[in-house]
Amino acid sequence: MYRMVGVLTVGLLTVAVAHAHFPFIVPDEKGESAKVVFSDTLDPDENVNIEKIANTKLTLRTVATGQDTPLDWKKGPSFYAVNLPGSGDRIIFGMTDYGVLQKGDAPPFKLVYFPKAVIGKANAQPIGDKQPLEVVAEGGSGKVRFRVLALGQPVPEAETTVLLPTGEKKAVKTDKDGYTPPFEGAGRYAVYTKLIEAKKGEHAGKKYDEIRNYATLVCNITK
Repeated sequence: MYRMVGVLTVGLLTVAVAHAHFPFIVPDEKGESAKVVFSDTLDPDENVNIEKIANTKLTLRTVATGQDTPLDWKKGPSFYAVNLPGSGDRIIFGMTDYGVLQKGDAPPFKLVYFPKAVIGKANAQPIGDKQPLEVVAEGGSGKVRFRVLALGQPVPEAETTVLLPTGEKKAVKTDKDGYTPPFEGAGRYAVYTKLIEAKKGEHAGKKYDEIRNYATLVCNITK
């Protein structure tokens, strides 16, 4: 498994690019609903067509029971609205198949997003082998670290961007165990990272030379 992840990390590109947009799952304060935005922050971007991520499939995991429940959403003006059943510690995760893209003369690539959000105290619990790429949070407000996992295994040297509760962005790189440096401060964090799989294939009648996987995480870190 570890050697497979090592192959995936070959060709890892910088994720801290200007004006990049990602699907973020943004729960409300009570954990009863969430907005799914396609933005470079946790706020909806009114200049972006939200239907670009219309095929996203979301699942809610209840931590106490381990039960997974598919979620439906409704389209808003610049976001998708999701009701979150249940209570307590829960994880929302999913996949967005963005399709095959090509920029200029560069080789075509398949773009896939894996958004995730945590409600309650389930930050350190990974989805595991159901997520080709994901981020988990470990620790409290004085030393929270984020770990990048591919199929449940740590990804070293993963270039990752952390949106701090202050609104500041920090571009960092994971260590040999997949951890970012620690961050201080309580509040809502958002993270995104990217992993390239050097794998050729065909999707919806279009050929591609590689798969670009992005994972996002939204979570609250308490004191």
